[in-house]
Amino acid sequence: MNPSPTTPGGVAPGAEPTADDAPGAGASPVAPDAPATAGIPDDLRAAALDRQRRLRQEPRFPGGPAADPAGSHHERRIRSFQPRRSRVSPGQQEALERLWPKWGLDIDGLRVLDLPELFDGLPVVLEIGFGMGEATAQMAADDPGTGILAVDVHTPGQGNLLRLADRNGMSNIRVANGDAIILLREMLTPDSLDGLRVYFPDPWPKSRHHKRRLIQPEFLDLVARRLRPGAVLHCATDWEPYAEQMLEVLTAHPRFENTAADGGYAPRPAFRPLTRFEGQGLDKGHVVHDLLFARH
Repeated sequence: MNPSPTTPGGVAPGAEPTADDAPGAGASPVAPDAPATAGIPDDLRAAALDRQRRLRQEPRFPGGPAADPAGSHHERRIRSFQPRRSRVSPGQQEALERLWPKWGLDIDGLRVLDLPELFDGLPVVLEIGFGMGEATAQMAADDPGTGILAVDVHTPGQGNLLRLADRNGMSNIRVANGDAIILLREMLTPDSLDGLRVYFPDPWPKSRHHKRRLIQPEFLDLVARRLRPGAVLHCATDWEPYAEQMLEVLTAHPRFENTAADGGYAPRPAFRPLTRFEGQGLDKGHVVHDLLFARH
């Protein structure tokens, strides 16, 4: 799940720094290359920088998720996620190396996925941002008749979700690494999804960063083309201003209808597990809002 006051995770790769971003403001600071190569001849400096670039793009684990699966063949844009790097445990590393070829896929934007083949004919729900994967694994265990295509770029979380799926004998999970927008736009066919879950996305609380929020009209246009009629987009957040924006843009979109009879927020459905991070937020007085909107 994406970073929020109650969740430590993130939905996914590389927010592009802009002029209004500063260290600590929500975008990762960009370290200059010059100090590390000062005094080096231009040709050696270029070779060193090229080597650094190639190392950043190489997988951290043999056969595991790629560092930058879409590479440079898709446009650069303001992204809705914050890149995060943290230590991968030995168990997570073992799961990545052993299970990624079986249950993992990189979002390269170069192919169209055959979801019925990928999930043995199960209906498929897309989950954008799963953090460490505990809630995803619980939902998959509770509903083995539904496939979950879970997207994130947090490597420890990817390894942990694969480990949980393997340990509990769940074959209805696939883990996707990369930008969910590219997945939706380039790699999924119309009406191919039976649901979409976006739980606790990064709220980007500062007003100058609101453009990075995932739930925007343009995103809903894309989602509406990939969800089958009647499929539900389910969002949850503990950030009140973001909940208000979500409700506003979803209510205004012509392809979505609120499933709540009063046109407001919905009660937390039983199938969405209460995570420990959400519980910690509730203990601090945070209010969690669920929004369930069906696609026309």
